[in-house]
Amino acid sequence: MCRSVLVVDDNRSFRDAARQLLERGGFVVVAEAENGYEGIRQAAAHQPDIAIVDVQLPDIDGFEVAEQISGLDVSVRVILTSSLDGADFGALVVDSPAAGFVPKAELSSSAIEALLVPSP
Repeated sequence: MCRSVLVVDDNRSFRDAARQLLERGGFVVVAEAENGYEGIRQAAAHQPDIAIVDVQLPDIDGFEVAEQISGLDVSVRVILTSSLDGADFGALVVDSPAAGFVPKAELSSSAIEALLVPSP
C-alpha cells in the first residue's frame, strides 16, 4: 500500500535522507517543509497520510504542529521525531495527538508502520 508523506524538518540533509529512506520503503513524499507553519500549510494543501515532524523547529515546536494539523479537516497521522530521545520529552509525546515518536537515528519504514497499526 502506497502512503503519502510530508516531512517537516529545518535540516535539509535530514529531509533528503528521510525522503530516500521513505521512498525505498514504499512511501511517497509529497511535500517537505522547513518550519512548523509551512508544515501546517503543506498538510492542508497536500493532505498526506502521514506527517513526519521534528519536535524542535525554528518557529513553533512539533507538538504545536501536531495540534494544529489535528485541527485541520484532513486525516493526517503525525509522527514526531528528534535527534533527542523520546524520554527527553516526557508526557508531551503521549499527551499530543501524534501517533507516536521515532528518534531520527531509528527512522525506518518499519518503525513508521508499527506506529500506524491500530491498538487492539
